[in-house]
Amino acid sequence: MKTIGILSDTHGCWDERFAEHFASCDEIWHAGDIGSMEVIEKLEAIALVRAVAGNIDDSNFRRKYGLIQEWMTEDMKVMMTHIGGYPGKYAPGMKARLDLHRPKLFIAGHSHILKVMYDRQLELLHINPGAAGVYGWQAVRTLIRLKIDGDTIKDLEVIELAKPRLKR
Repeated sequence: MKTIGILSDTHGCWDERFAEHFASCDEIWHAGDIGSMEVIEKLEAIALVRAVAGNIDDSNFRRKYGLIQEWMTEDMKVMMTHIGGYPGKYAPGMKARLDLHRPKLFIAGHSHILKVMYDRQLELLHINPGAAGVYGWQAVRTLIRLKIDGDTIKDLEVIELAKPRLKR
């Protein structure tokens, strides 16, 4: 069994609460718009990091992480990208790719909107962890923590981080 932390859209923002909430994680997955290598380095100090580049990430991030990653964790096939859409409204070409590769867990960021949805047609769980950074319109920043045991997802938690108030 592995404990996984999932976040997206940090936009270069590091929050010490990431380390607190992901301290028990075996792996941390970042679904793009990382914004700075410092964020990745701090996450790597906690656990193994898997990441994809987002639309704000430069060519260095794209070369290092790519735009789409696929891998096995335990007995579960995972696919992660930044701009992927969600069940009923996938990004162009994504539904065909999901149908071809058949992951059981699909993670995408970009929208800054937390979503956890099951796609009955493709038989996969879609997770958008929302936005962990302070850039954007979201009032609440979010992280996901879950466990993968064989081919089963357990104990999925949504962690809410209030957006910091600006000092006047």
